Amino acid sequence: MSGKRRLETCASPERRGGRRARRRGARAAERPDSLVRRLLPQALVVAFLAGGTTAFVAQDRAIRLDVDGRPRALHTFADDVHALLAEEGVQVGEHDLVAPAPDTPLAGGDAIAVRHGRPVRLTLDGRPHQVWTTARTVDGALRELGVRAEGAYLSASRSQSIGRAGLALDVRTERTVTVMADGRARTIRTNAATVGEAVEAAGVTLGADDMLSVPADSFPRDGQTVTVLRVTGGREVREEEIPFRTERTYDPTLLKGTEVVASPGRPGLRRITYLLRTVNGVRQEPRREGTEVVRRPRRQVVKVGTKAAPRSAAGVDALNWHGLAVCESGGDPHAVDASGTYGGLYQFDAHTWHTLGGTGLPQDASESEQTYRAKKLYARRGESPWPHCGERLHG
Repeated sequence: MSGKRRLETCASPERRGGRRARRRGARAAERPDSLVRRLLPQALVVAFLAGGTTAFVAQDRAIRLDVDGRPRALHTFADDVHALLAEEGVQVGEHDLVAPAPDTPLAGGDAIAVRHGRPVRLTLDGRPHQVWTTARTVDGALRELGVRAEGAYLSASRSQSIGRAGLALDVRTERTVTVMADGRARTIRTNAATVGEAVEAAGVTLGADDMLSVPADSFPRDGQTVTVLRVTGGREVREEEIPFRTERTYDPTLLKGTEVVASPGRPGLRRITYLLRTVNGVRQEPRREGTEVVRRPRRQVVKVGTKAAPRSAAGVDALNWHGLAVCESGGDPHAVDASGTYGGLYQFDAHTWHTLGGTGLPQDASESEQTYRAKKLYARRGESPWPHCGERLHG
């Protein structure tokens, strides 16, 4: 083998050049097929990648998304609006506005708008409402809610922004109110909060006692008429008696049917204050305002007899009534004592006369009636009513 290498090494240059030429020719004869075999897999890979890129580009969409007035451009693979909002983390609720609708398919170049709802605690002309709006300013909310705000009072500026938390808004629209006062009608346009403010805006001044036909702190309604009642007057104090009560006690020393006033009663006295008023020139019924007790009544004590009366009146009739009359009054049925307290044949006082059933004054009654009443008195009390002349009955 070493001898062979030596023989090749010792070969002439011409022989070596011929062999190289033959090898190059052989490689040239087989090159087309081998080249195809080597390049075909590479071509397939390139074609696959090119097709995937084309599909990738076809699914990507350029979209403009505006959330509460903040626009931004983005690319998405989402198929519809709902998927896009979920992809972007934009949450929507029942009071929110999405345009176009969430189930709308997406196409390149579409514009999506989202307006979140904002709660508004609206008090409109004194009536509370809970409403929602997608407007971002007070002015926009008023227009969206259809509130007529020309000439209205607003508790917040029209330009004030409304955050997601919402706000409280008091709106008093301009209303027509007529104020009747002093025979004149004054019609005004006002956004006053109370009837009292509307009356003042009409240029009407109320006196200290004046009143209105409706409460001054009530809310004035459109088309309402308010009447001013001019009130004048004063107070009047009147005195009235307080009747006393009568207490009756039984007395066994008095005949049955006999009642004697042991302690006369006295009526009390009260002062009552009445409010006198004149409303728009018409005098009103006095109204009781207060009461003061000046003197309390004193009760009257009456003794009621329980002693049994005599069974026969014969003994009473047999008494010397003429002698008693002569002793008491000189026998004059019209006699009156010097004090004016006692009168008649038997000198009755008015109270005793009345308790015996008499009427008027005893000195005005007939002699027979006076004698009859005297007998009744004797049957009840014996001779005691005539301490000085009673003994004459038995003379």
